[in-house]
Amino acid sequence: MNDHAATFLKASKHLSKADPLLKPVINSIGPCPLKPYRYRFALLLRSIVSQQISTSAARTIYLRLHALTGKGQPTAEKVMQLSHEQLRSVGLSNQKATYVRHLAEMVMQNKVRLHKMHLLSDEDVTSELIQVKGIGVWTAQMFLMFGLCRPDIFPHDDLGIQNGIQKIYELKTRPDKQTCIEIAQRWQPYRTVASWYCWRILEMETPDGPW
Repeated sequence: MNDHAATFLKASKHLSKADPLLKPVINSIGPCPLKPYRYRFALLLRSIVSQQISTSAARTIYLRLHALTGKGQPTAEKVMQLSHEQLRSVGLSNQKATYVRHLAEMVMQNKVRLHKMHLLSDEDVTSELIQVKGIGVWTAQMFLMFGLCRPDIFPHDDLGIQNGIQKIYELKTRPDKQTCIEIAQRWQPYRTVASWYCWRILEMETPDGPW
């Protein structure tokens, strides 16, 4: 068992004791399988592509972009070789094509140090990522959770998290941000894992899903 698997097994046991309402969800769904995503640039690329469109549309566009960059995973170097028109040709909006190119530029200029992200604090990772056009705090949180497997990230503004909490706690209305934060306090220091269960109880596809 690797370190991350051991951590998340420990997290499931902790959460089951800390939150009786979450325990049956954990028992039903099973262990959280998260592990660091090796291709960090590709994960951020997917995040930008996916913004404000359906999962199926995002997948189609991303796979076209992947094909355009050639064999292997997309990299900043490969994206920089593509023109704006080529990026648009796969279905990216003008704005998203600009975002994708800016991400590649920031990585190439070493202003976003993807190769060192695992050495940085959550705060420093977020600070570097949000320099990129099209990447905000939520996208940075997804990267911390699914790219680096940081165990205690809680995206309280995420609609899926809010809906998951509503279902788990059988609330009449969707909880507001403050209510979610208060509930999540009992999940520390494993809020990433609890968040994953909130998504899974809704049968939502999470950012680590296969494309």
